[in-house]
Amino acid sequence: MHIEFYGATSGITGSCHILRANGETVLLDCGLIQGRREEMEKNRRPFPFSPHEISAVVLSHGHIDHSGRIPLLVKQGYQGPIYAQNATVDLCDILLQDSAYLQEKDAQYENKWRKRKNKPFIEPLYTVDDARDALDNLVGLRYKEKREILPGISIRYQDAGHILGSACVEVWLNENGKQRKIVFSGDLGQYDSPILNDPEVIERADHVIVESTYGNRRHRDRQRTIDEIGEIIQEATHQKGNLLIPAFAIGRSQEILYYLGKYYDQWDLDRWQVFLDSPMAIRASKVYWEYPHLYDDEATKLRKQINEMPHLRNLKLTQSPKESMGINRIKSGAIIISASGMCTGGRIIHHLKHNISRSGAHIMIVGYQANGTLGRALVDGKSIVRIHGDEYRVKANIHTVGGLSAHADVDDLIRWLGYFEKSSPQVHVVHGEPESKQEFRNKLESDLNFKASVPEPGDVLEL
Repeated sequence: MHIEFYGATSGITGSCHILRANGETVLLDCGLIQGRREEMEKNRRPFPFSPHEISAVVLSHGHIDHSGRIPLLVKQGYQGPIYAQNATVDLCDILLQDSAYLQEKDAQYENKWRKRKNKPFIEPLYTVDDARDALDNLVGLRYKEKREILPGISIRYQDAGHILGSACVEVWLNENGKQRKIVFSGDLGQYDSPILNDPEVIERADHVIVESTYGNRRHRDRQRTIDEIGEIIQEATHQKGNLLIPAFAIGRSQEILYYLGKYYDQWDLDRWQVFLDSPMAIRASKVYWEYPHLYDDEATKLRKQINEMPHLRNLKLTQSPKESMGINRIKSGAIIISASGMCTGGRIIHHLKHNISRSGAHIMIVGYQANGTLGRALVDGKSIVRIHGDEYRVKANIHTVGGLSAHADVDDLIRWLGYFEKSSPQVHVVHGEPESKQEFRNKLESDLNFKASVPEPGDVLEL
């Protein structure tokens, strides 16, 4: 029995690890590498394993940095089951087809340039048809349902509280009369965040593979975060500009809509037009609506009171490109929620081009921004940024609202891992920037007295 560490070991994205036991091979996640162009090119490299040798794929949740290479895996020969929580199955239907569409569009754009330079064309990483083939292999499971997926290998999903359907994965490996239990955190959510439940308590494991996105940082207090959003809206009202919110289509967009509805009167939102300008976020919001049994108590009570999520009388859902382009004729009074969350593509890019050089405009960053992304450049205070090859001077007001992150911060991570104290597992820190992983490992050793490691890509751990 052993664990092989691959993706999300040298950085944040591209989650991918292997468990081997009893002659079977299980792939934990198969995520897309995101960030700088040179980082994304790594997605075209061969997998560090043969897709044909994989017996089963176990997916922690739907975000593309955890699921986005599954169509490529199937395209290259994998034909087995892909296990996921039921809500994740529905979200993957949206996310993987959208990712494939973007792969096709990126290849078309690249090939236009290559044609002018008389260079050979490239193929998309995978196509919409490839994504649909992969979706046929998805197998949905409920939370708390323990299932033997292969001889000697069983799994159980527990709520991770990160996005709808996100899961911590308990895995039992049995070989030659010996058993080892591995827990994979996936991405953990914050405690006391809206809509979703807190991460589920797990108390027993021999090994824990844990993310560390915010392993060396603390989020702002939630009430202070809510107050700050109200202040930003008030400031934007006085300056008569637009407010742009780059938001991940899954999770963050729904949370922002929840707050805008809950504080509609307090924030005087009647004077604004609110746009959810992301077809994917619109479809994802409908999926969220179909899983009320996964809500936390506050969201459940609110839904029962008004039979829908908090009402936004002035919310407009813009599906078509024409509707989206029409928003850019508005110079003032528009709150625009649009993907992508790191400003690496999607419709938010076009809204930034029309607003980023306006001194009255406001841009509210509400999620983690990876190195090399446009969102990170804005957070870092760059005065000039490049969008679609052109330079733009940043005159808009940039706000970083850290308390809305869907990721657990260092205190949340320690709290979740603290429940394992009696079993004293070995902990393996992944999915974080190098300094975050190292500092979090040190904290685990000092605060919880756990034996902790930071695996390198390709490391193999014998169990």
